[in-house]
Amino acid sequence: MSKDKQTAQMSSKGGFIAALDQSGGSTPKALKLYGVDESAYSNDAEMFELIHQMRSRIISAPAFNGERVIAAILFERTMDSDIGGKPVPDYLWNDKGVVPILKIDQGLADESDGVKLMKPMPGLDDLLRRAVDAGMFGTKERSVIERASPSGIAAIVDQQFEVGDQVLSHGLVPILEPEVNINSPDKGECEEILKAEILKHLDKVSGDKKVMLKLTIPSTPRFYDELIAHDRTMRVVALSGGYSRDEANAKLAQNPAMIASFSRALTEGLSAQQSDEEFNSVLDAAIESIYRASIA
Repeated sequence: MSKDKQTAQMSSKGGFIAALDQSGGSTPKALKLYGVDESAYSNDAEMFELIHQMRSRIISAPAFNGERVIAAILFERTMDSDIGGKPVPDYLWNDKGVVPILKIDQGLADESDGVKLMKPMPGLDDLLRRAVDAGMFGTKERSVIERASPSGIAAIVDQQFEVGDQVLSHGLVPILEPEVNINSPDKGECEEILKAEILKHLDKVSGDKKVMLKLTIPSTPRFYDELIAHDRTMRVVALSGGYSRDEANAKLAQNPAMIASFSRALTEGLSAQQSDEEFNSVLDAAIESIYRASIA
């Protein structure tokens, strides 16, 4: 069964997760970095079509396959789109050997008590049913920690695991992403509180179910080893969080068994103006560097 193969790949295969899930708020910046200015589109539909062209170019490139890229996180519109006449989730898994994962959060609420919780998701069950029908393996949901507020961080982790339980009830595997802002003045203290809160919740995950965690690369190398070793954790992956690719790779390599789930750091250096040969060469080098850091 493909689900068993996908579970094995997500649990232990060497490689990293490509985060191709820019949403409405982050798409203009992603396009600008790709060499597509805001003057190239006049509405959201045109903007999303341009970002889909960028994602399709990445996904269909020769270097993008399950040998080094074990999974890809998709925006909802990408899940519903096609590449080469095939639904993107089918194309990813059947043609590329890459596990498809869906970003489900609807963005961040305003900062309160040192954190930014996820906005309410009233239609989540319907979205999760569509994800199952589309052949998605799991989900990803992001919130952000700005300061070392014990009550705020507890609220973030409570919400993440609450949504995670809802995801698990549909037979999907959640990637819980309580990001710590890399520019937080008390980043290390945030991470200490966060780890303790996550451990409390992992101990309560029922039956044989497992979750994944997507975390900021810790200030202290190997700080999350206890989370990685927990029997309710399928995998712990790292976000690049604003670090350059080289910096993120160097920090990640100090954390064995933690693998990358990079977005901007993956697409760094790619341009709409590049020839296919140049584009594929730059992407191949990026994928190789992130892969090496992830298996270090």
